[in-house]
Amino acid sequence: MKVSSLALVIFAVAAIGGQTFFPAAADAAPAPAAVKQSPFYCDQAALAPAVRKRHFEIIGPALIAKRISVRELPDGYEFQLPSDPATFKAAAEYIDAERLCCPFFDMSLRVTPEGGPLWMSFTGRPGTKAFIAGDGADWISPVSAH
Repeated sequence: MKVSSLALVIFAVAAIGGQTFFPAAADAAPAPAAVKQSPFYCDQAALAPAVRKRHFEIIGPALIAKRISVRELPDGYEFQLPSDPATFKAAAEYIDAERLCCPFFDMSLRVTPEGGPLWMSFTGRPGTKAFIAGDGADWISPVSAH
């Protein structure tokens, strides 16, 4: 009797096209969480005082002075820097702090092959480029001859 009951269940499932009797919501993937969008604002208080001073008064100005070129991108800017170890470390430290005070940036540090230049980019959603132009005017100003 148990075998015929099982056969009846299999037949019934096959007859309805393999559909289960669970609500459709159980089969649906969970809705993605809303993506947080921080305001276009540099929250300097997100950095400890010593880190903030180093970031804005030492590392930032040093990297600005080392820029070889500035490349405008559709959604931000990219800065060519020397590929020496000290500049690489400074750029990495800068990005590490920048991600705390300006979490809306999409930042990258790209090393090119064969000892080529280092590229540091700041991009993001619409409005990011305008923020950089206003708040980071020194970064995008013309590069002076070294």
